[in-house]
Amino acid sequence: MSARGQAFGIDIGGSGVKGAVVDLATGELAHERIKISTPHPATPNAIAETVARLVTQADWDGPVGLTLPSVVVNGIARTAANIDKSWIDTDANQLFSLALGGRQVAVVNDADAAGLAEDRYGAARSIDGLVMLLTFGTGIGSALLHHGVLVPNTELGHLEIHGKEAEHRAASSVKERKNLSYKEWAGEVSKVLVTLENLFWPTVFVAGGGISRDAEHWIPLLANRTPVVAAKLRNTAGIVGAAMAVDSGIAP
Repeated sequence: MSARGQAFGIDIGGSGVKGAVVDLATGELAHERIKISTPHPATPNAIAETVARLVTQADWDGPVGLTLPSVVVNGIARTAANIDKSWIDTDANQLFSLALGGRQVAVVNDADAAGLAEDRYGAARSIDGLVMLLTFGTGIGSALLHHGVLVPNTELGHLEIHGKEAEHRAASSVKERKNLSYKEWAGEVSKVLVTLENLFWPTVFVAGGGISRDAEHWIPLLANRTPVVAAKLRNTAGIVGAAMAVDSGIAP
């Protein structure tokens, strides 16, 4: 943990670039979150300029952790979801470090960051064993942690289940597009969870994404055997997980 017990996290999304100082003892934001609209097109240089502006606005001079909606391997973005396709094969670590005057950075997948935060401070805080976070949104993001250790870039939303990708079957966007009831949609989510629990045998599933706010309407309808709990950190999870990543030196 940093000498100040704090770290800075930035969550880069399709609509906003959000950042804050995080109290690493509690997982709470130490100062008010700053948000700048994501530039369009969301190219690497445009995002880097936005990140530099946000850090300057926050008056932060230490290391910075960042999330990307991308598979990140050795600091290099390998995919691009909700950001410009020019991100693919970009050295994100180098890009952001240079944009921030050469300081230390850590770049992680956005779902992985949320998983780190929920495991340490949120819904899975008191649970030992294997934690699987799934974010239900436009697609399905995933994070897998064993006793707090991240297995990065799992991308389980792309796993084929009964002839269809998991996220094409059970993302919350599918519920909206097909106008499914909670009961109907929970049936599709159950198919995904049963497949995942038979492969990984997690101790708990943590359900994230905007639809987790309505957890009481659909989690009780699920038919899988593994406990499912709603994420707690909501829209701060990415920021908190990014701060954790740079503090602990995680480099997927």
